[in-house]
Amino acid sequence: MRKALAPALGIIGLVAASAIPARADDATPRGPVADAYAITIKTLAGKGQPAWRPPHRDKLMSRELAALFARDDLFQKESGDMGQIGADPFLNGQDGEIKKLSLDTIPVAAGKATVVASFRSFGKPVTVQFKMIRENGGWRIDDIVDQFEGKDYSIRAALSQPYDCGSFMGKPCKR
Repeated sequence: MRKALAPALGIIGLVAASAIPARADDATPRGPVADAYAITIKTLAGKGQPAWRPPHRDKLMSRELAALFARDDLFQKESGDMGQIGADPFLNGQDGEIKKLSLDTIPVAAGKATVVASFRSFGKPVTVQFKMIRENGGWRIDDIVDQFEGKDYSIRAALSQPYDCGSFMGKPCKR
């Protein structure tokens, strides 16, 4: 009986392993950022969801940042209004293109780094900073910092602002 059980357990293990969703390339800080831009390029071509929406955000982002994006999505669903972010944080704009993408990593401290994405969008240079942390054995995006009129704009800070209504605010939205 043990001889028959071993191959069956091996097959079950293979099936279970194949059911586990693929994780982002998170061995280096730049891995999730590179994955996010690959997703963004597909989204610009009209294929799939943006990197901050399921199924991507839980693979690419820290638990806290993913939860803030999820809360913003819930607000939009419940209120019918636009959430806290009025543009694509990976493009630093409402629309764009990604040409000549380069990623530079700046170590900050143990378990923290900044990845700077530089690219051209409609002929203009764009720079987006990603604050990275080690979480659950891999690197995750913990904040996205865009620039607007020469000032840094933290996506985490924007998503952390209170909402006028929502089930999570204890005040239903009137639609």
